Amino acid sequence: MLKQTSKKANKLALSNYLCTVSAKRDRLIRTKKTTKMAAEGEMMALIKVTAWVVASMTYARFASSATKPGLLRLLFLLPAILLLPFLPWSFTSSLLRGTSAFFLVWLGIFKLFLLSFGVGSLSPSLPLPTFIAISSLPVKIQTAHKSNTNLSSITKLCIPYCIKLASLSVLIHIDHYKSQIHPWATLSVYSLCIYLYLDLVLAVFKFLVATLLGLATEPQFKNPFGSDSLQDFWGRRWNLMVTSILRPSVYYPVRSRLGTDAGLMAAFLVSGLMHEIMFYYMTVERPSGEVSLFFVAQGLFTLAEVKAKKAGRWRLMHPPLLRGGADDKCLKELAEMLRLVEDGGPAVMWRLIGRQTN
Repeated sequence: MLKQTSKKANKLALSNYLCTVSAKRDRLIRTKKTTKMAAEGEMMALIKVTAWVVASMTYARFASSATKPGLLRLLFLLPAILLLPFLPWSFTSSLLRGTSAFFLVWLGIFKLFLLSFGVGSLSPSLPLPTFIAISSLPVKIQTAHKSNTNLSSITKLCIPYCIKLASLSVLIHIDHYKSQIHPWATLSVYSLCIYLYLDLVLAVFKFLVATLLGLATEPQFKNPFGSDSLQDFWGRRWNLMVTSILRPSVYYPVRSRLGTDAGLMAAFLVSGLMHEIMFYYMTVERPSGEVSLFFVAQGLFTLAEVKAKKAGRWRLMHPPLLRGGADDKCLKELAEMLRLVEDGGPAVMWRLIGRQTN
């Protein structure tokens, strides 16, 4: 009886195990099919959006060449401008919606607006493929450059991006450990992921433009971690495509009428509002205004920084050390201490080991 009961229990356990494995396999197959269908849908959406972008920018190219800069050109460009905000909704992926919205709704519309008044990098005299690339992609063509395509230069360019790609592939798994990490650390990792993603995506389009059109483009990031101030970070290192758009469209017009301070604050305010729109495309939730407040605060801090520099009160902590030459003296003493540790450290360690042995 006991043996029969044990056999029945084993058969039941084996049957349950096989049912569980079969259910997991079916779920995995369904997930793969769903993922494949979603990928195919996004690919079709990408093809449609690309076709609409090419058609609208082709129209913009010929419409701008037929009209002079001013309100009349703006009126002729309105069909293309009004079309662009609808195109990102073709994607179901939040990431693709946000990325395409950045390319088309922010950069694309601002570029066409500047084109309406004969300002910016877009020009009706550009060849059509170049016009389409500049108007719809986050690239800015270099006016003068030295071509350097030898193997060593290509290797030097590829290695940093390979490291960034590897870093991003590791950091994106932070969602599995959010409960074990401090919220501030999680936000810091998110910020790093945003930088790595943007830098890699912009590098891909830079490579495509260089390969297909033979055009050299300006870098979009210039070592943002090497910034020594907010003004340096926002103005000369971080997402320079946005900076090159905001200067002629917002900063310069406002500065000419209301002064430099107003121009700076207006640029940060518009940047905050556009970030709200980008997040709306990604989350499909009503904007809260928090992002705009963040950029307004950044504008205020940057403005205070500029004022402090002009007043000679920049970096209040360091000037006493710099004026008296104490910084050089401390650095030399620190170098001597390190040299002393390098020279005498091994001998001290061997003596301590010898004492413990004895």
